[in-house]
Amino acid sequence: MKFPEKSAKSAVRDMTEGSIIKQILVFSLPLMFGNVFQMLYNTVDSIVVGNYVSTQALAAVGSTTMITNMLVFFFNGFSVGAGVIISRFFGAKETARLHKAIETTMAATFIFCIVLTIAGVLGVKPMLKFMATPDDVFADATTYLTIYFLGFSGLLIYNMGSGILRAVGDTIRPLYFLILTSIMNIVLDLFFVKGLHTGIEGVAYATIISQFVSAILIMVLLLRSKDVYRLSLRDLCLDREILKLIFMVGLPTGIQSVITAFSNIFVQSYINFFGSSCMAGWSSYNKLDSFIMLPMSSIAMAATTFVSQNIGAGKVKRADDGTRISIGLGVLVTAVIALFLYIFARPAIRLFSAEEAVIEYGSLFIHANVFFLIFNCVNHTLAGALRGRGDSKGPMVIMLSTFVVFRQIYLFTVTHYVANTPFLVGFGYPVGWMSCCLAEVIYYYLTYRKEKKVL
Repeated sequence: MKFPEKSAKSAVRDMTEGSIIKQILVFSLPLMFGNVFQMLYNTVDSIVVGNYVSTQALAAVGSTTMITNMLVFFFNGFSVGAGVIISRFFGAKETARLHKAIETTMAATFIFCIVLTIAGVLGVKPMLKFMATPDDVFADATTYLTIYFLGFSGLLIYNMGSGILRAVGDTIRPLYFLILTSIMNIVLDLFFVKGLHTGIEGVAYATIISQFVSAILIMVLLLRSKDVYRLSLRDLCLDREILKLIFMVGLPTGIQSVITAFSNIFVQSYINFFGSSCMAGWSSYNKLDSFIMLPMSSIAMAATTFVSQNIGAGKVKRADDGTRISIGLGVLVTAVIALFLYIFARPAIRLFSAEEAVIEYGSLFIHANVFFLIFNCVNHTLAGALRGRGDSKGPMVIMLSTFVVFRQIYLFTVTHYVANTPFLVGFGYPVGWMSCCLAEVIYYYLTYRKEKKVL
């Protein structure tokens, strides 16, 4: 089947030709802004409950992030695998296999919606108890998480739909949808909490309503498109060959993400020891930390699509050049944002809470950790490039060894034999980032730079 010519109105982007830095920037900038608006969902929830409900409610929303991340990250591993395979077929101009991959991906997504919703709802209380969630936070956290997981399907469908668009180079229209629904989430948060006085239930309902709207918009776009990635519900299927290819890339990514998120529950349990004010400060820091990671994750996604498309087109050297440029861009942007956040740490934390103890804890975590995110930038960008080559096992082993095993050894050692302080517990993140960076760079150069190997 002939690969169709791109129409004048087409939003797809062939990254196998043209300036590398321009291709990466044009792809990653809309993605970064889109990720900013996606992050606003939970961040606005935190700001609203921190200012209009209570410190305990803020701690509840923050403490649930680790739990929601486990299921989101597992599904996103599948999404990454699907994106790599779709990008590969797009770069190779294999239209029939491209369509088969898209139909298979969406069919599997609908199954995941059912399974993960049930798992999420049933796992709320056991996971909160496992995290040693304090009694004054437990009820609010249970309420928020239960509502969140009941509306989980909206997030999953949107994430997969936007992943399909990213695989063919379109990051613009997902951005439009996120801007619209993020504004909707802010309005609904204020309406439910300030207008109807619904407390933490209100911010949860605002989030899932907004996510369902974004899912509907992305599905309408996929179904009505006349471009190469058009989705047809009549053609939904589960192709074994394509599923195998997707899981070869996506399963290691999902496993790594889930285990890392699970290990972060142990980190949260260490933080919970210091009480609700420290929990709220840690939660506020993590929201800001998530924002500073957005540029690096966006560039990492750009690296995955860029490398995958070029590998599909047989352009290995161009894929290597794109990897180096992506890392350089990510480090530069991360360093600038880190400096800004370091200087304005207290005002940034004050957005979430006016309580002085919360501000002190949050500022402490920022000052201790923020510049070490440069190492994490290298980690994520290089891992994204490796996945674009079809290699998810290497990053999985490295990240599990450092983010999970080495970090947990550090936390146990310092809290039992050095000093159990918020600073030393929070510094467990940089310890994992630095060790991962060293191991991943060595792995990449030994495995790929000399052999020009492609999986």
